[in-house]
Amino acid sequence: MARKQAAGLLLFRGSVGSLEVMLVHPGGPLWARKDEGAWSIPKGEVEPNEDALAAARREVEEETGARPSGTFIALAPVRQTGGKVVHVWAIESDFDPAGLKSNLFEMEWPPKSGNRRSFPEVDRAAWFDLGTAERKILPSQAIVLQHLQERLREAGERAPQTTRES
Repeated sequence: MARKQAAGLLLFRGSVGSLEVMLVHPGGPLWARKDEGAWSIPKGEVEPNEDALAAARREVEEETGARPSGTFIALAPVRQTGGKVVHVWAIESDFDPAGLKSNLFEMEWPPKSGNRRSFPEVDRAAWFDLGTAERKILPSQAIVLQHLQERLREAGERAPQTTRES
């Protein structure tokens, strides 16, 4: 059986030397007290026969309400701890985390209670400088921060122009 594939977007603003990236914090009671090493790029599973970039854009909108448009910069895929491969694109954005709108998931809570509750898939989004982002992001995703810096340097240290999300 093929491993599940995921896709996501690394939203960034600024240029090399003053970059900030937007990360999301997973919702639900299992993540409520976790911070460093718990944040992620917005991402999700690629459905069968779905284009990975289309999946990344869909997942970002479902998890944050953001609809970034512009130049999507392909970054190298990363393999998460469980083996899932995440395809990542970076895009310059000015998304305001105060406008976060996340979809919900349902789980039994408390465990073995028989009660089902809904929780936001993402409970927070925030912009971080790269040093802080390196501490906040899941260790298996930290390499995407380096990939972003490398791609922007290749492009002449000038980030693409920011486009406003709807």
